Amino acid sequence: MWFKNFTADELNNRPKNHLGALLDIRFTEIGEDFLVGTMPVDERTHQPAGILHGGASVVLAETLGSIASYMCINPEKYVAVGLEVNANHLRPVKSGLVKGICKPLHIGAKTQVWEIKIYDERGKMNCISRLTVAIINKPQ
Repeated sequence: MWFKNFTADELNNRPKNHLGALLDIRFTEIGEDFLVGTMPVDERTHQPAGILHGGASVVLAETLGSIASYMCINPEKYVAVGLEVNANHLRPVKSGLVKGICKPLHIGAKTQVWEIKIYDERGKMNCISRLTVAIINKPQ
């Protein structure tokens, strides 16, 4: 499924001037058909009530889905751009680490659809998200 073999270290060593790095999103596992990453739940990702902000969960989901899309294409010819993201927030998380597991629902030549399930440290799902990505020719 992946365009080439990637390692979590390679993904974690990409440039740091982006939102995922500010929130300390880390890639932890790459499988044959999945990508896993984590994000701390702390003052950076809290909403005023002291629980994980839904927007932070969406950032984790979109980061995982976008990188998974990138991993499926030839980056010399194409770029992956988000078309739509949605999320259902199922339960609050106050602290710790959340883990997102990203799997493909559709890998096409022009579009990809990814499902991202996010779990707290107890293994309880706190968010489920879907990301649709367009594959376009790389601008010259």
